[in-house]
This record gives sequence, structure tokens and C-alpha cells, in this order.
Amino acid sequence: MRLEWGDPVLVAESPFCNEPGVDRWGYYQFPVLDRLMDGRIAVTFHINKDSARAYGKGTDEPNRGVSADGGMTWTRAFPTDAVAGLVLPDGQRVRVGTADVTPRPALVADYQLPPTRGTAIGSYGQQPYVTYLHRELPAELQGVPLARWDAAAQCWQTERARLDDPDLLRASAEGVFPVVWWGDVNLAPDGSLIGVVYPARLEGTEFAHWHCGCYRSVDGGRSWQLAGRILYRPDSTIDCHAAQRDGFSEPASVILPDGELVAVLRTTDGNGDGPLYLCRSVDLGVTWTPPKILRRNGVLPRLLRLANGILVMSTGRPGADLSFSSDGRGETWSEPHLLVPITSDYNQHDSCGYTSLLALDDNAFLVAYSWFQKPAGHGGTRKAIYVRRVRVQP
Repeated sequence: MRLEWGDPVLVAESPFCNEPGVDRWGYYQFPVLDRLMDGRIAVTFHINKDSARAYGKGTDEPNRGVSADGGMTWTRAFPTDAVAGLVLPDGQRVRVGTADVTPRPALVADYQLPPTRGTAIGSYGQQPYVTYLHRELPAELQGVPLARWDAAAQCWQTERARLDDPDLLRASAEGVFPVVWWGDVNLAPDGSLIGVVYPARLEGTEFAHWHCGCYRSVDGGRSWQLAGRILYRPDSTIDCHAAQRDGFSEPASVILPDGELVAVLRTTDGNGDGPLYLCRSVDLGVTWTPPKILRRNGVLPRLLRLANGILVMSTGRPGADLSFSSDGRGETWSEPHLLVPITSDYNQHDSCGYTSLLALDDNAFLVAYSWFQKPAGHGGTRKAIYVRRVRVQP
């Protein structure tokens, strides 16, 4: 396998320097790469607190970089230009569950809610998550947020798709009720859409831990039916905190040329670094192989299968890095290639660890990531968003 690395390219940096004791978690973090409708490339990032109350919230300063030259140079902009979305077999375009279509959360106090089904306590800050049976919630708190491209109006129109999962629990937090459905949506060989998503929780013995749900749509994203679940089944011989974890979250998924579905799942939480797990399905998410540990750390894994057959994974925390599976199936992986230096034992010191991948051609791609230690002069440092071009060939 041959690798060629482009230089890191700065997209944006924070106007503030890092200060001891000042918490700005969420600002200049969580970059997402997209193609725009006109072919340019965008990387959109978060400039808000990392909070349920910030979902769907705009910003007072430009939170997007736009490139017209394949990622070599970037211009700051507000996220007004339309992204390309996922193209369906009939030519329609959709955006499903992404941050830009996630609605502002509703105030819990504004609703007469059904009986609660239990309260789960998250590992970060002991945040309570008050759960309700999804199908008993008011209509505006149900379903899947998405947008569909209106070719006549040349804009995205938001929709709320039906979600058919009679046992699913959905939760409120921080006094608000977010409607989120996060994960990759893949186009299956039969033309259906397959989403592997979180958060998901069930009553009974599974209540204590998140799991990831797999849903299928055969009507272009207008409704979604449960296919199967990836229940939390950790390896406690490797992870001593397995029983105390929040569960599986932030799934990445990709469909291989033979139709096999591969998913990689996060377990890092407030208990510290947790393993990434990998599992597979040969029946479009109905059944899954037992999750196996892929590596000992990581958040928000991203997967990209290039046309040359190489499977790329980006993740981080600590730092940010890339790994490559030359077999194209995720059976074997290279050692991680660091994108930022790791300078501390604290896993959030150097980067948020959230990354994004975008193919440029059969052999090349862009990776976006954050670096929290960009020199700012006089010994100070700033948060920054970077993009790097990588070429990999068998």
C-alpha cells in the first residue's frame, strides 16, 4: 500500500486563545465534509456548546469553509449554499438525520408527555435522560428528521419520516426534547436505504445501555422500519469499565460490494477511553455478528471505501488519526497514522477526535479534523479546523 500525504491546510481558527479553567468544549469542533450542489467542497463545524440545547442552533460567525480547488484553499462562509446530499436511484436527493436537518429541541414544559419509562444516568456529568416510549410521544417528537431536494424551488425541504419501531425509547435531557437520529445512511444494492443509527434504548434488561438500531426504507426515506439491533455486548476481559459504559454509540457503517454491511461503534464515555467495536451483517442489518474489539480507543469512527478497494477509517481521542484496510473489508488494519501530535494523557487535550472523510477520486480523499494546540504566538494556542489530502493505492 502506497501513501502520499498532502500538507495540513488551515480552514478556520478560533478567535480566542485557550485559557486554563475556561471551558469552551464544542467551539471549533466536530467538522463535517460535504459536496455542494455546484461541486465545491464544504467543511462545516460547530461553534456552540456541546449540548442538546444547541442542536439546530445557528451561529453569529461563519462556521463553514468552502473550497473550489479540491481542498487546497478555503474561504470562510455561513452555511447557506446547498449540499448535494445522497442521490437515490430515481434521481431524488435526501439528507437524513444530519446536523443540518436536526430540528431545534422542544421544551419539555411545553408538552403533555406520556408516562416515563425510566431515567438513565449518562456518564458525562451524571446527566439524566428521561425516557418515553417513542410511539406514545406527540407526533412532533416522533420520527426521523430529513430533507428532500426540491428541484423546482432549488432548495431543501424538511420532512419528518415515519419511524416504525414499537419498542424504541426516546429521551429528553437538559429540560428539552431533542429529535435526533444519527448515523450513516447507505444505499443498498436493491435500492433501499439502510441506516445504522443511535441513540436507541429499550425497556427491561437492556435499559442501562444504549444500543444501535438498523432501519430500512423502501420508499425513498419517507418511512423507516426496524431491521435489527446491535445490542451492547462488550468484552469485559479487555475493557474493565465495560459494565459501567453508556453503551454503543456513534456508529459508522458501509456496504461492501458483495452487500455485506460493516459497522464500527464507539464506547468511549465519561469512564475514559473505551474500545471501538466492529460487527457485520449479511442480511442488510437484520442479524449481526458478535461485536469484536477493533482498537482500544476512539470516538465517532468514520468509514470510506474508495473505488480502488481500500477501506479508510478515521477516528480520534486522543488526537485524530487514519487507518487503512487494504483487504477492503476491515478484516485487517494498518497501525493508526496520527494527524495531530498527542501531547497529553488527557484525551481531549489535542483534538475533539471527531473527523470527516470525503472521496476526491478512486485513490484520493480529504480528511477534516480539529487541532486544539495551534500556536497563536506568545506561547498561546488556539483551536483550529484542518483538512488534509491523502492518496492511497494498493
